[in-house]
Amino acid sequence: MTRIALGVEYDGRGFCGFQSQPSHCAVQDALERAIGAVADGAVSVAAAGRTDAGVHATSQVVHFDAPHERPASAWVRGVNAHLPPAAAVLWSAEVGPDFHARFAARARHYTYLLDNRPQRPGLDAGRVGWYHRPLDDAAMREASRVIAGRHDFSAFCAAQCQARSPWRTLWRCHIAREGERLRFDFSADGFLHHMIRNLIGAFIAIGNGTRPPCWLGELLDSRDRSRGAATFAADGLYFTGADYDAAFGLPPTRREVALANASVVP
Repeated sequence: MTRIALGVEYDGRGFCGFQSQPSHCAVQDALERAIGAVADGAVSVAAAGRTDAGVHATSQVVHFDAPHERPASAWVRGVNAHLPPAAAVLWSAEVGPDFHARFAARARHYTYLLDNRPQRPGLDAGRVGWYHRPLDDAAMREASRVIAGRHDFSAFCAAQCQARSPWRTLWRCHIAREGERLRFDFSADGFLHHMIRNLIGAFIAIGNGTRPPCWLGELLDSRDRSRGAATFAADGLYFTGADYDAAFGLPPTRREVALANASVVP
């Protein structure tokens, strides 16, 4: 068999998450059906990140073992012809048997977009999060400094998280504003179930003045999810790529989020 890596983008609103479900409503299910139709045989797809229901991806990386040889174009145009409109393959690359989309990834990247204005989103509904009251950017940025580095992130992990360890190394947590839109960028060696959405909920509690910036560090040290803020909406969360060793010869595996409404200034 030939191992093939793909770069995939999708709108998470049309799926029940990435991981295959009995109802066959997941991104993985759609990919395996589409790839199988081109490969003329069943395939099993593995991904760099298993996103939740409603979470989007600009650069999900997956791999599968093709039971039959096909031209490279078939894994892009051919597979896209069988995918629903909310998902598309961006590129394909033949890789060696030592490549694994999940286990070979050295880092993963997410972005959360949040509209901070009194009115709910219209043009970008379902593609950005929303909070109606003013948020203090400086307070959130001050709080973000304490979570950089290697920590036990149990306080931000969903109860149903299946990770073997809650320890993760967070290399980047950057918060910026463009007019009414806040952007949160995260890079780490891995993420726990609901980790980013729980962090966003905590940042909002700090930004709206409910909690002081030092609370984030106290929450982190507590390792107690019950003390944290509510899990925030999935709408604005994007998986933006994973990093791999250059020896695999992959095309660019990271893509930034670009929305038509991203630069609106009041």
